[in-house]
Amino acid sequence: MPGINETMSQKRLFNPEGTRDRSVQRLVGGPSTNLLEFDNCRYGWAEELYKKMRSFFWIPDELPLVDDKRQYPTLTPHEQDAYKKTLSFLIFLDSIQIDNLGAIASYITAPEVTACLKAQAFFETIHAQSYDYLLTSVVDHMTRDAVYDLWKDDSHLLRRNRFITDLYEKFIADPSPENFIRSCMADFLLEGVYFYSGFAFFYTLGRQDKMGGTVSMIRLIQRDENTHLALFTDIMRTLMDENREWFTPGIMSDLTAMVKTAVTHEIEWGKYVTRNQILGLSDQAIEMYIKYLGNIRSKAVNLPEPYPDQKTHPLSWIESYSSMNLTKTDFFERRVTNYQKTGKNFNIGRLRPPSQNEQK
Repeated sequence: MPGINETMSQKRLFNPEGTRDRSVQRLVGGPSTNLLEFDNCRYGWAEELYKKMRSFFWIPDELPLVDDKRQYPTLTPHEQDAYKKTLSFLIFLDSIQIDNLGAIASYITAPEVTACLKAQAFFETIHAQSYDYLLTSVVDHMTRDAVYDLWKDDSHLLRRNRFITDLYEKFIADPSPENFIRSCMADFLLEGVYFYSGFAFFYTLGRQDKMGGTVSMIRLIQRDENTHLALFTDIMRTLMDENREWFTPGIMSDLTAMVKTAVTHEIEWGKYVTRNQILGLSDQAIEMYIKYLGNIRSKAVNLPEPYPDQKTHPLSWIESYSSMNLTKTDFFERRVTNYQKTGKNFNIGRLRPPSQNEQK
């Protein structure tokens, strides 16, 4: 295996020297044949995740948005502004995920993990389509175009987008283990910290019976993101287990600093978007919520809690409101919100303790 600052080698597409012996396989740098055989895979967590991702397939334009189009003009100016800015952020980072996941996958030598990364890229494409469908259905053409260009024109949005994309591009330009770790951690933070003040904003609208179609779509997207978060949680844990020499005290300290930066960005963005003007979503609640998530995510990848004073969930209603386990119908049609083709709901217990309802 290369040293922390040396160059990693991409896996060979055709590797006759590889072996099917799963006992010697590794997440990166392994002697894989690249044959995908779930009945003989090293990482059972990847098989579970792939099957769950597959069962989650959904079609954005099957969700009705007629009432959202009617309701949007009745939102307050602050709600409309937050709606547009939040979608602009989601559009940008979910779109670049599609290519970045392929860059990471080219160094993964466990075919079952590569399958998960490819499945994630497919779902990021669905998410990008979803945001386009939302805008095309709800706002006028000029507003839609403005939202798509906002990431270049809004200094707040540009700054926080650069934090993630710079880490992605640094690995692509210099594929060292250190940059690989940082790129995977950036993806972990994107899925586990970024977006969450935006999701909270949409759910706050939903609690007021506003923009029900949008809220239903965000629920589906967050359900997908939970599997992506689980994937990169396991990737980070496995990297730590198999390459302990890479995770020096300095690297671990840098990863904690990355968590704090992501938390700071998300708090600043959440406050900037909502302007403390969204009923039920104060600046204080946003800050407490994102710090709480920073603690949960840090613990998941064996890092110390960066905000030890933030032990409680300040917006606990979000957990039940966003849950796809709720058997209830959408506001505008007799469709169960648990939109799923096959299989049972994904147990994300590895990411958070089960609720009382889940334990039952």
